[in-house]
This record gives sequence, structure tokens and C-alpha cells, in this order.
Amino acid sequence: MIISYKTTEDLQGKKMGSVYIDGFCKNGCFHGKIANFNTDIHITRSNQLRKLTRREFLTRTGAFAGAAYPAMMAMGFLPAAPAHPFQPEGDGQGKRVIILGAGLAGMAAAYELNKLGYQCMILEARDRVGGRCFSVRKGSTNIETGQSLQTANFDEGQYFNAGPSRIPHHHALTLHYCKELGVPIQVYNNVNEAAYYFSEGKGPLSNKKIRMREVHNDVRGWLCELLAKGMDGGKIDSQMSREDTQKVIEYLRAEGGLDIDKLYKASARRGYMEAPGAGEKAGRIADPHVLSELIASGLMEPDFYNVAEYTYELQMTLFQAVGGMDRIAAAFEKKLTGVIHFNAEVSAIHNTEQGVKVEYKDKGTQRSQEADLCICTIPLPVLSNIEHNFSSDASRAIDNIAYMNTGKIGLQFKRRFWEEDEHIYGGITHTNNQLTQIFYPSYDYLSGKGILIGYYNFNEKARATGELSYAEREQLALEKGSLIHPQYRQAFETSFSVSWHKTKYSLGGWALYSAEERQTLYKALLQPDKQVYFAGEHLTYLNAWMAGAFESARSVVASLHARVTGGRMSYPASQ
Repeated sequence: MIISYKTTEDLQGKKMGSVYIDGFCKNGCFHGKIANFNTDIHITRSNQLRKLTRREFLTRTGAFAGAAYPAMMAMGFLPAAPAHPFQPEGDGQGKRVIILGAGLAGMAAAYELNKLGYQCMILEARDRVGGRCFSVRKGSTNIETGQSLQTANFDEGQYFNAGPSRIPHHHALTLHYCKELGVPIQVYNNVNEAAYYFSEGKGPLSNKKIRMREVHNDVRGWLCELLAKGMDGGKIDSQMSREDTQKVIEYLRAEGGLDIDKLYKASARRGYMEAPGAGEKAGRIADPHVLSELIASGLMEPDFYNVAEYTYELQMTLFQAVGGMDRIAAAFEKKLTGVIHFNAEVSAIHNTEQGVKVEYKDKGTQRSQEADLCICTIPLPVLSNIEHNFSSDASRAIDNIAYMNTGKIGLQFKRRFWEEDEHIYGGITHTNNQLTQIFYPSYDYLSGKGILIGYYNFNEKARATGELSYAEREQLALEKGSLIHPQYRQAFETSFSVSWHKTKYSLGGWALYSAEERQTLYKALLQPDKQVYFAGEHLTYLNAWMAGAFESARSVVASLHARVTGGRMSYPASQ
């Protein structure tokens, strides 16, 4: 069988445009060259002409290309599979959808709906996009209840992420949007053994900064020694065979750094008092911290658990958007030109007989907007104070779902002393005082100035800190931070703090649920209330993560689109 076409016209007079197939089949295998084509293919056999559709041709290519899909890919008929496919069928038919909030959920929903032919309008109360995806840089502003407007005075190019700062490697949808929207990412160093533990208290190791690697290795060593001795004496797992017991003991020896006698002694794992170097400089290792002193000093209490490092979402590798997480929000904004209306503070949401009506203030002027459908991404503590005619179940959920009290402060320093003096590049220092955590930047290493997150706290500590003035928060961060880094006072330049539970249009960090509330309040908002759909991180099991906003947005888009088109699409699609 000969398969051959040229750049002139085919036997039916249709122009081919270029050479598409040139070769022959022998014993069921194709030999020749295949190039892109954009018309039907004709195959000549025994001087007879038969027309094949593309689908028929590609199906048959399995005989000589291994499979139809790889052949389609190789010939350019199909693009590479998206990292997180979302391809609803049908058209939105110009249906009008009003979206409340230009955070990540609202913008992702509008972005996907626009692709499907809907007419979207986003009402955003702030003068910026992103919501809690907020990177504070020169000129950024924020207002909290009981406080004046705060404006950032950081140097040009300096920033910190007041909201989300990390992207887990398994949050495929977040990474997908970064790729699709052209937002470059870089590695975020979440775990750094060179950072510190600092425990205020009365123990022998209290009020001292201790490298995390010292505590981690000493605690691990002492506990492995205790366990190995207990197993060797038959006091633990007496039902195990001697061979299995020995295997576990050997594992404990390796894990804890125990010697042949199953004793823990300090090693280079916990660092050096004097670093090794050239010549006779072998390095000097300090004695381990005694287990009883670690306990007495509070270094084995919840503030210093390793849980954060073991948590699925915080396991390396983590990423961040280059230049600030707000780059993701900005990329969505560019795709939604003319869709977002800023300074539009919603005052009422009403389901009507055929659609929805939203009332809002636009620079002091009262306005209203009607649409066929609505997606509400407003944080629930804010939505609770907006007039609406939702069902009793939805209203109860909106009024009773709690949000996390949390806050951060960014401290700009004239030099990066944590790198220059203490060799800390990224990572987190943990404390048991009001600071809770100090974050070191995972970008611009070895540059001049830099911004630390001087505290990142939660619950009661965040509530108490939020009651302070901006100046008092700054003093708190400097006072407590100087206990760990005495360079603070000399190198400090300016600060900016955000208490999310006091920030207008947010009133909390992220949603919190008990197991019972997941079955009642949570489920009440997973369904639309007539023409109003609810979306946001608070309607996923990914609370506090950007992925929660994105997953919720896609889920709602799928549900809304199925309603309009009469389809049965659900998200995520079953495999």
C-alpha cells in the first residue's frame, strides 16, 4: 500500500497545502514521514481512492505509531494534557453572573466562566484584587477596625506576604494556574535546622536561642536510646521475634545516632561549637542538652512540636510566586479587564423570582445590579452583616462558622543580619511568647536589605496583639525579637502589621470547623441558595490555602454550568 501526497492538489481537487504523509506500509508497519495536516487524508490502495476522517486515520495509526494518542501528540493534533484538566462542554449562552469578591476564588470563577461564554461582573469592596492574598510593598494600605489607615513605607522592591506565603508541591491546581497565567515560582524554604527555638521561662535552657538542629537531634537521640534499651530488655513488644527486635533496634541506632552500646552521644548532626576547616582544624562538637533540661525548659511542649514539619501540606517541596504571592492575583486581574468593579461595597443580596439582585455602594453612591446567577465569595464574618434573603439553613451557617484570629508583621532591616551573622537562609524560628514564629525570607539571598515576618501568631495571642496599636505591635515585635536577634535595634527601619480578624472585608484568617459543623453548617453552604452559589476556601477541606479558593471556584463553576446547560458535570470529575 502506497501513501503519498504532494503540495499540489489531491485527486478531488482540494489543495493540501503541504506534504502530509510520504511513505509506505509493509507488513502492517508504516515507513515514512508524517507532518502536520489540516484537511482530510486520502489513502490509495490498489488504485482505489477512499476518504478517511481524521478520527479514523488516528485510530488506525495505532498500528504504526504504538497508540492513537501519542500519534496525535506527535503530529500536533492535540495539545499537551493540562496539569489540571477542566474542560466543561456547552456554552453559557451569555447568562449574566455577578460575582461578589475579587479574591482568588472570585477571579478564578470569572476566568473560567468567561471561557464558557458567560457575562461576568465582579464587585470588589477594596481598591485592589486578591483579598487575603496580599503582598505588602511600598504604598500598600490596609485598614482595621478601631485603627487608622496604614500605609507601607518599605523600600522599592521590598515586600512580605501578609496572607498566604506557601504553595505545597501537591497543590496541583495552584501550580496549574501559575503555569497557565505565566506566574514564575521558586522554592520556599519552610524547614531550616539553622533557625532557632526560643523558650521564655525558668528552665536551664530557657531564654536562650538554641539551634533547631540541636534540639531535634538531642530529643531524637535520647528517645531512641530509651526505646532501644527497652526493646533490648524485652520490656517493649515482647511478642516480636528476636530477629525483628534486633532490626528495630538497629533502626533506632541509626535514627537516633546511638553508639554500639545503644547510648546517645553528641555528633556532628547537631552542629559544631567550632566548625571544621583546613589543616588540623577538625571541629569541636558540644555536649548534648540533657533530656530533663529540655523538658524543664519547655522545649518539648506544643510550641516546639515538629508537627508543622510533618503536616502533609508543609512537607517539602514548597513553592512561592517570584516577587510576592500577589503576582498570582495580578495575573488573574489582567485576564479580567473590564470585569472587576472596585470600591463596590455590597450592602444587600436578594434572590428574585428569576435571578438575583445585589445592592452596593460605589464611591458613596447607592447602586444595584441584577443578574441571572450569583457567586458569593465574601468571607462569612463579613457576609453575616450583609442584608440577604437566604434560607434559614444558609443564614445559620453564615452566622456561626468561626474564623481564625491571626496576624503578621513585616519588619524591614537595613541589612540581612540573619544571613550575614547567623547563616540562616529561609525557615522559621519558633517561640513560646507572643511572636509564635519568625519567618526568614526565601528570596533575594545575599542582597542588601530584607524583610522578616517578625511574628505570625494565632488564636488568643493574635487576638491580644490585634488589640494593640500599630506602633505598639512594632515595639512588641522588636522587644521580643531582640531577645533572639540583638541586631534588631540597630538594623531596623520600618514595619507594617496586619491583624486579619480586625481587617475590614476579611474579619478573620480562614474558616474553622468542628467535626459536627462539617456535617451541618459546612454542608448547608455547599448547595446553592436558589440563584446564589457560595465559594471560597471556607467551602473546602483546604482551609487557609490558595488551593481551597481555586478548588471551590471550579466546583461552583461546574455546578452552575451544569445547571445552565442541563448537563451532569461535577467537580472533581470522576476518573
